[in-house]
Amino acid sequence: MPPYLKNLPGYVEAVRNIRETIIANIVFLGQIPAPTFHEKRRAVKFMDRLLENDVDECTTDGYQNPIGIIRGKQSDLPPILLVAHLDTTFPKDCDHNYTINENTIRGAGILDNSVGVGVLASMPAIFKHLDLTFKSDILLVGVIQSLGKGNQRGMRHLVKTWPTPIRGAICVEGVELGRLSYYSEGMIRCEITCQIFEEKGVEYRFKPNAILVLHEVINQIMAIRLPQKPRSRVIIGMIKGGRKHGIIAYDATLGLEIQSDSDKMVKTIFADIKDMVTGISHEFGVRMKMETISNATASRLRYNHPLVKAAGEIMEALDIHTVGEPSESELSILLSKNIPAVTLGLTHGEHYHQTDSQMAIDPLFRGIAQVIGVIQAIDSGVCDE
Repeated sequence: MPPYLKNLPGYVEAVRNIRETIIANIVFLGQIPAPTFHEKRRAVKFMDRLLENDVDECTTDGYQNPIGIIRGKQSDLPPILLVAHLDTTFPKDCDHNYTINENTIRGAGILDNSVGVGVLASMPAIFKHLDLTFKSDILLVGVIQSLGKGNQRGMRHLVKTWPTPIRGAICVEGVELGRLSYYSEGMIRCEITCQIFEEKGVEYRFKPNAILVLHEVINQIMAIRLPQKPRSRVIIGMIKGGRKHGIIAYDATLGLEIQSDSDKMVKTIFADIKDMVTGISHEFGVRMKMETISNATASRLRYNHPLVKAAGEIMEALDIHTVGEPSESELSILLSKNIPAVTLGLTHGEHYHQTDSQMAIDPLFRGIAQVIGVIQAIDSGVCDE
């Protein structure tokens, strides 16, 4: 049995014994609004929590990603990266007050990704409580500008500018416990806008409605014949527009995401949809624009990669049912730079992207134990091949 499997059951109870510290960090940081591009206050408080929990060193990189460093015994080894994104999808004026009871914590952004940020801030205290040391330095990074139009800028800058190789990495997400992501799909997320203007010299036989014009875009997208291999799909995720009932909509926006195992197929579908948008704009005599919001590169570890196998063994030892699924998180950036990495979920939850999202407290301690186990596996050399 590998050494990193032996003590896992004991870690669960040991972590449970400092639950107040972990919950306090989750709630304190989670109640600070941090919409994408406005994470500064949460980043500062994240560093404060790291220092209060006895991290060895606290700093920021050139993009203002906050980083806590736990020094290892062998300074010549590359560091191990533990990362969670600081930003959430909720605006500053949204109610960020959390409701805590014996079994759950409820509030905006708790699952994506305040629980991950709070656990990261608690790691120095957890390691100290468990009397754990490592050969490699452990980097605890709260990355900024990850979601939506942020397009993983914080993560991209970190891996581009970090001065040494990275031994291995774990991306920490709130849900779902049992998630083991070791590959990412190719993806382009984009918005199509339609605007109708009263312009001199333009006469409409039938005045167009921006919402109905976008409906025609949707119809044509749904008629695209997509291959089963490589697996590909177009997700229509959002449509909004208009001003009031009884008045034709003069502007509207459609949000969609193209996903595929193949980057080439993603680009082909994107080009096809862009041609559709151009054609429909001429046909209806309206202004239309297709803008890329974010993108990810298709990349993966093999299923039999030692890191993936070790993570699966750790989850099995903790009686966690494993589910493999792709990830659009920081994982894609790490894998595209040939850094061995996985994404793990910490607990179970409900109402994922809603203001009343809710996390379960009790499964969290097994979730933290699995993260510790994977750190130990990386530190023992499973990524060193």
